[in-house]
Amino acid sequence: MADHLTAPPLEALPGVRHGFFTRRGGVSEGLYASLNTGLGSRDDPRAVRENRRRARAALEAAHLATPHQRHTDVCATITNVNDWPFDAPPVADAIATTVPGLMVAVNTADCGPILFADAGARVVAAAHAGWRGAIGGVLESTIAAMESLGARRENIVAAVGPCISRAAYEVGPEFRQRFLGEDAANARFFDDSPREGHAMFDLSGYIAHRLRAAGLGLVHDLARCTHGEEAMFFSYRRACQRDEPDYGRQLSGIVLLP
Repeated sequence: MADHLTAPPLEALPGVRHGFFTRRGGVSEGLYASLNTGLGSRDDPRAVRENRRRARAALEAAHLATPHQRHTDVCATITNVNDWPFDAPPVADAIATTVPGLMVAVNTADCGPILFADAGARVVAAAHAGWRGAIGGVLESTIAAMESLGARRENIVAAVGPCISRAAYEVGPEFRQRFLGEDAANARFFDDSPREGHAMFDLSGYIAHRLRAAGLGLVHDLARCTHGEEAMFFSYRRACQRDEPDYGRQLSGIVLLP
């Protein structure tokens, strides 16, 4: 069975099933061991497809839709499963849907996966937010897309899944200045780094802040670190630090029950 974590506030919602999948419970080998769901990786495509099938089966979903992620602020919507090009999805970094049985999901390997649900309106969404997407507005675009499908932001529950933690996310001075230029109060998401001129950035804290500022009903942070928990998660930064040629991705998805 594909291993996954859940967020208690989403778990409590009627008619919704979700999972923040780990790297465990798949068939991939080597760098990709074992539940690599990234079609953009250099892993054996047959293994990736089987891993994605296992993730879909774990949530008892009939279909699985992921976007072609490019750190954009775009949220796609799906109201008819027959209209979604599963083999060539559009460039987007979030998907919202009202279709029962359709698991909408994103792949990550340090960036923040966020799952959303308005159980009363029967609208769910999944978003991928690295620092570019978070500061660029993908979270707000996802909320707007959900509202276009009938959700009310004050009724939306959102959960931030495993991503790189502040303790592992060192950034340069230009990075920090970009966030302070947006809002001086963003200084709270940075700690000084041992390396002069650098800082440690709290990605999940910043994502959660933006979600709360948008007026969501409830925001939960799993507070799990992809970089530090190697047995559980893939990590892009860890792979780069080791000069590895590629890295796996883990899936985070949500589905409305029929």
